[in-house]
Amino acid sequence: MRRIRKFLGKKVSLMMVGSSRDKLRQLQISYGVILGICFALTFFFTSNVLLTTSYVGNQVSIHEAERLAMENKHLTKKFKQLRSEIDEIANRYAELVSKEIVIRNIFNLPEISSDERKLGIGGPDNITHNKLSTALQVAHSTESEIDALLRLANFEIQMYEDVHQELQGKKELLDHTPSIRPTRGYHTRGFGMKHDPFTGYKRFHGGLDIASRIGTPIYATADGIVETIEIVSDLGKYIIIDHGFGYKTIYGHLSEFKTKTGQTIRRGDLIALMGNTGYSTGPHLHYEVLKNNQRVNPVTYILD
Repeated sequence: MRRIRKFLGKKVSLMMVGSSRDKLRQLQISYGVILGICFALTFFFTSNVLLTTSYVGNQVSIHEAERLAMENKHLTKKFKQLRSEIDEIANRYAELVSKEIVIRNIFNLPEISSDERKLGIGGPDNITHNKLSTALQVAHSTESEIDALLRLANFEIQMYEDVHQELQGKKELLDHTPSIRPTRGYHTRGFGMKHDPFTGYKRFHGGLDIASRIGTPIYATADGIVETIEIVSDLGKYIIIDHGFGYKTIYGHLSEFKTKTGQTIRRGDLIALMGNTGYSTGPHLHYEVLKNNQRVNPVTYILD
């Protein structure tokens, strides 16, 4: 310790020479002061380097954070767009389920309960949603919805395969069951209690009115035999087709017949042209479906 103090106490003489007229000046500085100055300079330099590095690092971090924020915003927007498309797919899936239920009802196939269609799953969720960013929350939610839709879609595919297998054994019944649209046009009046266009009072309407131009083709909606071709006051020119299995269809307000009584026809065969005959306010087809001599809603039997 003494040696260190002795060393630091030593002084260095510096001779300062000015112009020729000035005297020599001597300046003595101890080693301790020199070391102190060196330490101070080193500390200042090191601090300056660290501060500069920290500032640059902070600027880089801020820029990176801004970039990530922009990416999160963009991803959130994309996921929201994807969610709207998922909603559209879900609506299409619901339509498929409705069609399947209708088919099952028409052909008396076993029904699938709503509980079974839910395809419930469970288990712990290890993700804490409130700790996720908005983009990750939307992504996780979207992933869950897609997974659910895939499970439902696979289930519905299996249901349609089951229906297909059942109907393979009922092909003759299927061929003789009304299942297509009889003509093209606009549905102007449906099945049930409707306002009468002539009296304004409500009365039961036992069929479906489809309006279009005079001469629009009318097609048989299933295989069968033409039972009746007549002209009456209310339906005008009309045709009744007996399809067997308890089914009959009626086509009214026709302008021209394209078949004859007793003729065997197939689904899709041209049987008449649309007209404005009988009790009618304009060109249209009055279409009825009878099951066991009871009028049923024809829309249920349009499975295009």
